[in-house]
Amino acid sequence: MIVFYHQNNRVKEIIREGKNLDFSGKKISDVLIEIAIANPDEFLIWCIFDLKPYLNLSALSGVFHHKKIMATYNPFTNSLLCDAIGYVEETPFIKINKKVSYPTWQMSSCVGGIHASVLLELRKSISAGNNFEYFLHSIAKLAMNNGLLCSSEPLLLKDIFNQEVNKKASLFVLFRFVKQHYKTRWIFLLFLNLFLYERKVAVLPLIFSLFYSNRKLDKKELNLIEVQSSKKIQEEETVDVIIPTIGRKEFLYDILKDFSVQTHLPKKIVIVEQNPNLESISELDYLQNESWPFEIKHIFTHQAGACNARNLALAETKQEWVFMADDDIRIKKSFLKEAFAQLNKFGLDEITFGCYDSAYDFSKKYHSNMQWEAFGSGCSIVKRQCLENLKYRKGFEFGYGEDTDFGMQLRNKGVDIMYFPEPEILHLKAPIGGFRTKPVLEWQNDKIQPKPSPTVMLYKILHFSKEQINGYRTVLFFKFYKLQPIKNPIQYFSYFKKQWKQSLYWANQLKNKI
Repeated sequence: MIVFYHQNNRVKEIIREGKNLDFSGKKISDVLIEIAIANPDEFLIWCIFDLKPYLNLSALSGVFHHKKIMATYNPFTNSLLCDAIGYVEETPFIKINKKVSYPTWQMSSCVGGIHASVLLELRKSISAGNNFEYFLHSIAKLAMNNGLLCSSEPLLLKDIFNQEVNKKASLFVLFRFVKQHYKTRWIFLLFLNLFLYERKVAVLPLIFSLFYSNRKLDKKELNLIEVQSSKKIQEEETVDVIIPTIGRKEFLYDILKDFSVQTHLPKKIVIVEQNPNLESISELDYLQNESWPFEIKHIFTHQAGACNARNLALAETKQEWVFMADDDIRIKKSFLKEAFAQLNKFGLDEITFGCYDSAYDFSKKYHSNMQWEAFGSGCSIVKRQCLENLKYRKGFEFGYGEDTDFGMQLRNKGVDIMYFPEPEILHLKAPIGGFRTKPVLEWQNDKIQPKPSPTVMLYKILHFSKEQINGYRTVLFFKFYKLQPIKNPIQYFSYFKKQWKQSLYWANQLKNKI
């Protein structure tokens, strides 16, 4: 590893294996590239000179355990982009939990690192410029969806501390970044949101941003960089499977047969069968009538609801890993074997696998391993240790958002949510079981129906910044204007505010069920 100490965007010292290196450049970005060219197989670490005593050199090999990792940490409260970036993006990568390793493209010049081979590939598409931190943000934003794992990593410093600083983020930089990394319409929505919620009229930043062109990255640039993690993430590769089911006897049988012929067999499958009919009994006779090469734990309950079912199942798991499955999926014989190969190769604690509809054009799906903003409760393998003390929140029962909320709970424990297109899972999208009943929602008979759905609002108030919530509100206003009968914009705005207020009310009621 080569460590760069810098101050005021200029390099002060470069150290490799305890020895100082000579360098000809002055700007940190120029020197970084110069050294990368000469040392393409090294990790490049940067640190503000004032933070040199705090740099955690002993943790670096653990943080950068394979080449496609970019990690930084900002111990201060400020960043290159102000909180207003939340008006533009609704992903989990905006509101960073600095107490744990957390996925984000918001990189910092305070302390961080990247592999030289990655930097050399990305510089072909991304100009370094004069602002080192902008350069880092741009790299992560463009490469995160193409296999580069980017995160805020507190282990880079020996002591975690947050300090107030007087430096204010520039609206000119913010608008430029949005113009270069998002569709053009977002700079106008950003302008509108700043006026609506902060009473700022950012005319000049808007105009100046129009002179910048959009940045794009060749998706193949990082494909040639080999990955093999040095991190040991498992001992025995043992796995339990959980499957909630309701009214899908034949579909469940098929996926159990798939598990029974795996080249890497699960130890136990936990099945939670639901039937709200109080006089009903289990219909899964084949669980006892047939022989299975793994233990089956069968739980029968009259309480319907996927959140409750998954919580019951998770409580029964014992093995090192948990495969969270659905009852209407199919997998090939080598699925679990290939899944563990991926976990080992990348040193991961979680993978959500591509789950494809057979009728869907596969070419339109994601084809890169990447940090994902969602989570799949029916297509993910997670280290059981990471699931301890986590539960699906009851407030999401029979609504939307329980998957993404559970993913956020994992992220806030320091678990990165990864998407892998392979090994793929076939999702049959089976018809709803015959004895399922549509739940009666508490707000179903309200005169003013909440918008958005209270469970969607619940997710946002739990995990989004206020800027993200307000930005979503603006987009929702325009999105549904053409879909509703009130065409007078003033009357619609008045009604929309009432719907939003109603959604907030019910979301806070659901919050009490957590």
